[in-house]
Amino acid sequence: MTIRTRKFLGAILLLVLATVWALLGMAAAQMPWIAESGWRQAIYYVVVGMGWVLPAMPIVSWMQRPDRAKSRS
Repeated sequence: MTIRTRKFLGAILLLVLATVWALLGMAAAQMPWIAESGWRQAIYYVVVGMGWVLPAMPIVSWMQRPDRAKSRS
């Protein structure tokens, strides 16, 4: 797979990840133990807002891998 194809697929995967992460984060934020406290909400949104970076890192590193050298046959 060429780097161009990996970047295209990786961009799609990152968009899907960000969308699903945001929807799940918003749904979980409605839990009573988070919704009833302002400081818990602030901490929750900071943690969840930065949390998507960890699952995105392997996708980005996969996207940036160089192409394999073509063997001469």
